[in-house]
Amino acid sequence: MTTQAAAPELSCYTAALLPYLESERPDVHAEFAAAIRLAVRTDLPEGGMAFSHHTRIDVDAHGTGLVHRSAPGWEAARAALTEEVSRRGRAIAVGNTRYLPWSPAYGGTETPHWLLVEALGDGRWAVQDPFQALTPYGAHDPWAGTLTDTELRAALTPAAALSTQAVHRDRYALGEETDPADPRNYRWLERAEVLRRPAGEGAWVEGAAALRHVAERVCHDPQALAAHADDLWTAARHQRHRLAARTTGAQPSQAVRRTADAWAELPRAARFATASAARGRPRPALVERAFTELFAALRALETTATSHPKDLSHER
Repeated sequence: MTTQAAAPELSCYTAALLPYLESERPDVHAEFAAAIRLAVRTDLPEGGMAFSHHTRIDVDAHGTGLVHRSAPGWEAARAALTEEVSRRGRAIAVGNTRYLPWSPAYGGTETPHWLLVEALGDGRWAVQDPFQALTPYGAHDPWAGTLTDTELRAALTPAAALSTQAVHRDRYALGEETDPADPRNYRWLERAEVLRRPAGEGAWVEGAAALRHVAERVCHDPQALAAHADDLWTAARHQRHRLAARTTGAQPSQAVRRTADAWAELPRAARFATASAARGRPRPALVERAFTELFAALRALETTATSHPKDLSHER
């Protein structure tokens, strides 16, 4: 087992997606940085929200993209993975953090987690997990190594249950709504013809309006804040990634640094307030202050760097 270089400020989905696409599209990292956004679906039951953190980048000019697949049994899943790897050279498989020995959630929390896999033959698989982050369970470092069939089967163990929010994250992992396949089965993604849903399905808000909607929804509702703390964390990572990509090779301005810091503080405040509420001491003012500073930072960024209005306005 070895560690490898990190993919900074990405989710476990996009940390696997970018290297998967990179061998065929060398400019995919720049494409992805330009595709990052914040969009929030607002018409879900009981005031629920779903988040999209980027527009879709996996679909090529021929309409071929990634499609979720699943199988209830390991033998069928292994055969399908082997076939996909033989066609494409690699595949994305859906792991389970409870069964990943290198994950800080090993033996504990179940979360879908994308892995890059290649079949080596003789019942062995090359597996890469490029994700790096400090999670609530500890540091998750990038990992690469070889797993046997038995070890890979364990790593891909279907989750016993997923929260509504986790299902939404799977559904929008590629940037727009897709069928994430049955989470009770072994799951992976294949390249196939993509039937994209009509634009405009559902009620969505984007950019600063999306951020305002989220703030109004979570600041005074500890349950909503707890449910969407991971979504805020993912949004913050992608927005910081976008800011870093736009200033590559240059010293970031004070406004950029302030915005990046404000994005980093938002999920920290959300998690601290969630933990405090669980102890019977809600701290809504802490989260309100984090949102207030982020809005102020975004306004300052828009004002001081008008050469990239799309990026600075926080709109798609």
